[in-house]
Amino acid sequence: MEDLKKFLVDKVLIFESDTLLPETEKRLQQIRREKISNSVIYLSSGTSSIIAGSEKTFMAIRAYLDDNGHDTDLVRVGCSGPANFEPFLCIQLIGKNKLYFRNITEEKVEPLLNGIFHNDINEDDLVGQKGTRGFEMWPGIPFLEELPFFSKQKRIVLENCGCYDPENINEYIALGGYRAYVKAIRHYTFEEVCTIVEKSGLRGRSGGGYLTGLKWKQALNTGSSARYLICNAKESDPGAFTDRTILESDPHRLVEGIAIASYAIGASSALIFLRSGSEHARIRIQKAIDNAREYGLLGHNIFLSGYNLDIEIRKESGAFVCGEETALISSLEGKRGMPKLKPPYPTTAGLFGKPTVINNVETLMNVPLIMQNGPDWFRSLGTENSPGTKVFAITGKSRMKGVVEVEMGTEIKTILEDIAEGIKEGKKFKAIQLGGASGSFITGDNINITVDFDVMKEKNIGMGAGGFVIVDENTCMVDLVRYYMEFMRNGSCGKCIPCREGTGRMLEILDGVIRKPANDDSGTTLERFKGVMQLENIALVMKDTSLCGLGQTAPNPFISALKNFREEFEEHIFDRKCRANICRGLRTFSIDVDKCTGCTACASKCPVNAIYGTRLQPFFIVEEKCTGCGICFDICKFSAITVK
Repeated sequence: MEDLKKFLVDKVLIFESDTLLPETEKRLQQIRREKISNSVIYLSSGTSSIIAGSEKTFMAIRAYLDDNGHDTDLVRVGCSGPANFEPFLCIQLIGKNKLYFRNITEEKVEPLLNGIFHNDINEDDLVGQKGTRGFEMWPGIPFLEELPFFSKQKRIVLENCGCYDPENINEYIALGGYRAYVKAIRHYTFEEVCTIVEKSGLRGRSGGGYLTGLKWKQALNTGSSARYLICNAKESDPGAFTDRTILESDPHRLVEGIAIASYAIGASSALIFLRSGSEHARIRIQKAIDNAREYGLLGHNIFLSGYNLDIEIRKESGAFVCGEETALISSLEGKRGMPKLKPPYPTTAGLFGKPTVINNVETLMNVPLIMQNGPDWFRSLGTENSPGTKVFAITGKSRMKGVVEVEMGTEIKTILEDIAEGIKEGKKFKAIQLGGASGSFITGDNINITVDFDVMKEKNIGMGAGGFVIVDENTCMVDLVRYYMEFMRNGSCGKCIPCREGTGRMLEILDGVIRKPANDDSGTTLERFKGVMQLENIALVMKDTSLCGLGQTAPNPFISALKNFREEFEEHIFDRKCRANICRGLRTFSIDVDKCTGCTACASKCPVNAIYGTRLQPFFIVEEKCTGCGICFDICKFSAITVK
């Protein structure tokens, strides 16, 4: 192990030339498993994989190999992207291309491996093949990159995800990792690194789209005895899981990006602000930090460059508002996570009053690639004002779900129809909720909009942290907006009145919209309509007067939904009807006496005892007591219960 470590440090990391010696490259190919002497099985091991049962699959594979005496390597890798395929398994036989199989649960392991090792491949779960020069191609099997999910992507941030063992620093170095960082600290000044990133046009991927290099220069040019770099890995928006996937699948790239960014601003201390509950991600990133320190990439006087750096992980306390940078800083200082007025901005007075740069995970993942390939390479991707790529987490009602990466300038329609393969079960497309809990809705009218900071800003749409929630015709937009408003109300710090009272009042009004009033007297009805008429005014006041971004953007889902789906709101308010039959408080259930057999199943399961009748005779529902839960509708075997 020490010989390998010395080889990687001396022959790869601090090798002055960009072109490695042939014997060095040959050994790196072995570490990358481009030259294998044993068959290799790769198994995904991210959070989504574990939820799907990959740990049981791993144990089943290990038991099979031990019982059958196979000299085969078993490697845990990160997530490749498609959540539908988990547990995702790859098998590479000696001299052959890799074969990828989906949904390999423990009971499928034995028949699959029996077939593979006896040249009898079961194609039921076969996805495709992947290979490089020198390996034999499997005839008649499509290549992975030809599949719709992958063919429309441009994977640079995600290029290593699912390709190597994320807990093995040797493999990452063999893939070219940390060379850009070592080159930066040995051959570039702080200012030069900032300039390179500024020339690349890299913009913050957290939604604001501010120029990263410019932000770094502001911190660097602020006189101070200390500076800090914070990686914001909180990612608490509903429907967003891109950061977690990256942390679990390619933690060393993130460590390298943090290290380069820290050097660029002259910071000797960097912090990773990690979401609580992300234990699997925390373990992997901590191991990557420990490995980097062991190899001399962190610590004092790194590779005799005179530069010192240490990276620590700090877990957030659970408050959604701590995703806002000033609230995040307050939390790290041991204070209550509450936003502050700006200016001053963190780049001049941040953590402990020192210049502080806060970048999110995706932004920092681009930095090593820019330092390695140059700013012109990065500018060749994407659009003129939004170069590079964007990572999204596709979820909701699409056929395919998972983490994807597309080139800036790609149409939203392409992501929906080609990568996500459209709406499942033949339902009609309704909207895409982009930008997390405070994002906006993209409908069929603007589905051709491109992924571009400036283009989306013109349409009042933000990309946010990468949540890409697809909504179909069976979704009630009023109920969905109410859910987001409840989320924002619970996440508010309560410091400023517009956000604290506004989110609560909007939620109260929306709660009234999705259920029938307790009584129909004129006073109650008038009060209800007064509340509804206040919604738009409350939303605009919050947007204009809230202290931080949370309050300013909290009404966005409502404003966007009202603009695009006003008729649904009017149906709920005036007709007391939910076209999707989602809002329980507006549903009316009744029993068809001609179909009811009097089996009593519905009456016995009703949680509020709203169903009466005599056994073997038709039953009836007391509408005043019914809460609209729908349990009776779900359990009736004779289709005797109808809903309106």
